[in-house]
Amino acid sequence: MNLKAPELLLPAGTLQRMRAAYDFGADAVYAGQPRYSLRARNNEFRMEQIALGIEEAHARGKKFFVTSNLIAHNDKLRTYLRDLQPVVELRPDALIMADAGLIMLVREQMEKGLWPEVPIHLSVQANTTNSAAVKFWQKQGVSRIILSRELSLDEVAAIRNDCPDIELEVFVHGALCIAYSGRCLLSGYFNRRDPNQGTCTNACRWEYKTQAATTDTDTGEAVPLQRLDGFNFAQEDEEAASAFSTVGNGQRHPEANKVWLIEEAGRPGELMPIMEDEHGTYIMNSKDLRAVEHVGKLAAMGIDSLKIEGRTKSHYYVARTAQVYRRAIDDAVAGKPFNPELLLELEGLSNRGYTGGLMERRPAQDYQNYITGHSASQRSQFVGEVLQVREDGWTEVEAKNRFAVGDRLEVIHPGGNRIVQLDAMQNQDGETITVAQGSPIRVWVPLGAPTEGALIARLI
Repeated sequence: MNLKAPELLLPAGTLQRMRAAYDFGADAVYAGQPRYSLRARNNEFRMEQIALGIEEAHARGKKFFVTSNLIAHNDKLRTYLRDLQPVVELRPDALIMADAGLIMLVREQMEKGLWPEVPIHLSVQANTTNSAAVKFWQKQGVSRIILSRELSLDEVAAIRNDCPDIELEVFVHGALCIAYSGRCLLSGYFNRRDPNQGTCTNACRWEYKTQAATTDTDTGEAVPLQRLDGFNFAQEDEEAASAFSTVGNGQRHPEANKVWLIEEAGRPGELMPIMEDEHGTYIMNSKDLRAVEHVGKLAAMGIDSLKIEGRTKSHYYVARTAQVYRRAIDDAVAGKPFNPELLLELEGLSNRGYTGGLMERRPAQDYQNYITGHSASQRSQFVGEVLQVREDGWTEVEAKNRFAVGDRLEVIHPGGNRIVQLDAMQNQDGETITVAQGSPIRVWVPLGAPTEGALIARLI
């Protein structure tokens, strides 16, 4: 069977990351509209950068999507069309939107001929979980649906089968929210920064401690008890989850039925009530999504686009994920089996632990052991970025983390990766040194070619 390669869609928080995404294999990127995306903070893109990004993308035969997916309050209705019009006139390849009212207003402008026609992609924020909802949005003029991250592979396949004539997009990598596809209230509750207005503080990922509590008989509120020694909440939660996933009558830990208080590391003394049931604990960090092993299945279903999360992530993150998922797509289209080494390459990225999300019930480690079944020596750490290359092959590297003479380095390049043994190093004055301690140090090392535009990782 001949598979159609799904689009590989990468985040672009800056122009540099946009270029890295394209260099390392992305077909398209998405960048946030100022004020109206869910990355209103940490977003380099203003009108000038959006215009330049669209121009560069089209010159390379790539696509550039503009994210405008906030859930608007009434005060933003006054300015929304005014601020979006110059963006639409730049002719991005699509607008990514979530708010039904804003979509209606934009479609009205296009249907009246006041604005050029630009495709609208429905954001994951709209929580599309069934084929009826897909068909509803299709009738509203939406050309692509970004499906909810709460769907299993079987559910995605069923929607594809029911809705064959609309584009479907699926998230395959990046941070997962603890609320339904990002509709989280924690940040607004703690800091008055509304996640759905683009100012999320990621409160679900802060470090918390648990403290035993009881219920006040007069007020009904949770009040602290003495800390429970010897009770590891995370360990007990993991063991309980394992019991529930493997047998039908797993026993809950007796401490799980009690009321607990949590304390965030940056707010000592502020105790907040928390409940836990057989499905897990709430207001807790999620692992990161990694679904590279499912790329072949999604391609076989006919999914049109595979999306990676991370507009605030690093240049290295964008380059590495683009390269890995590009290889996974190309292998799937060529009919090759999944290469487990791709999992190891993603291990070198900063992450909170990986999960397949809700795409499938995770098999026990005995049934699927990709990581430890392959050489753990290939795990890596990002250590530097190439700035320039001399004719003699010596390369100037801006060190991001420590590396030293004798290390095995991976040169990560759009033309292909290679491993070199570092046998020499010089400082900016041409003096021999043995260690680059890390940013903001710049050193010269003999890496040979091709090296221009490369990133450097140290094999651990």
